[in-house]
Amino acid sequence: MNETTIKVEGMSCGGCVKNVTGVLKALPGVEDVQVSLEGAAATVRHDPAKVSVEALRAAVEGAGFDSPA
Repeated sequence: MNETTIKVEGMSCGGCVKNVTGVLKALPGVEDVQVSLEGAAATVRHDPAKVSVEALRAAVEGAGFDSPA
């Protein structure tokens, strides 16, 4: 398992955190997700053979937030 932290911009409340957490946890190969509103980031423990960092960012962006590299 890898632990990757990605930036998540555009979150403004606990609902945003819940939304980002949900879309990331729904991806195959994701074991755990910790999203920080204050830190504007998500730390994801995942299997790199099943889900790439690019796929994590794409899921965040698909939920309406920005995830710059």
